[in-house]
Amino acid sequence: MRQKHGWVFPLFLNRSTLRHGEEMEVKLLNIGFGNTVIANRVVAIVSPASAPMKRLKEDAKIGNKLIDATMGRRTRSIIVTDSDHVILSGVQAETIAQRLVLDGSLKEANMSKQPQDLKI
Repeated sequence: MRQKHGWVFPLFLNRSTLRHGEEMEVKLLNIGFGNTVIANRVVAIVSPASAPMKRLKEDAKIGNKLIDATMGRRTRSIIVTDSDHVILSGVQAETIAQRLVLDGSLKEANMSKQPQDLKI
């Protein structure tokens, strides 16, 4: 791990030990405009319209935990991670949630397929 400006960055991003010695497969979630987050770290995907979400955004900005991934566009969703980082995205919350669900359902579908018995 390498530390830069108070952030800790992993040197590589593949199968790695993430927490408490558990090995997990890293799945990336596309949040729009070429930006991705680690899907396993996402706690919530919410709409930014309500007052509590605006306060959450301001608190994260004050605490240096706000990541703006809107690429200069209007904020359409807020993503909260398990490290209490708040990520702003220019893609609708429903779209990101569908991407997260589709990725998980594809993985489950692939795992549920049983190999056919080979007859020689």
